Amino acid sequence: MADQTESCTVIAASPAEVMRVIADFPAYPEWAGAVKEAEVLEPGVDGRARQVRFRLDAGVIRDEYVLMYDWQDDAVSWNLVRAGLLTAMSGSYTLAASGGGTEVTYRLAVNVRVPMIGLLKRKAEKAIIDTALKELKKRVEG
Repeated sequence: MADQTESCTVIAASPAEVMRVIADFPAYPEWAGAVKEAEVLEPGVDGRARQVRFRLDAGVIRDEYVLMYDWQDDAVSWNLVRAGLLTAMSGSYTLAASGGGTEVTYRLAVNVRVPMIGLLKRKAEKAIIDTALKELKKRVEG
């Protein structure tokens, strides 16, 4: 799963403020439209989640999956542990201070059980990323 789709945005907040919102999984259903449920299954040693179960309803795609997280000061990455429809998922948020705000870069690669043409898969990943960044920006700045 080497091909990843990437996009970025600038959020008018500090990297720490942005990371707090990213790490607050129980609040995702309040602001991430497709996430209907998010449950921390395993906390990490630093208090941030190590494993999280999500229930997703994005219209044509409905799934329940578990992600394993790896946290750094300025980034978080994840990999799929188990799912129904998804066969693989890896991604990351990377944060960098930028002129009084934070540049957030989101990378994502997803594979599903249903065969998809590469171009169609990348378009779907791009739509997921753009929506996630827009919703994150609105939540942090809101």
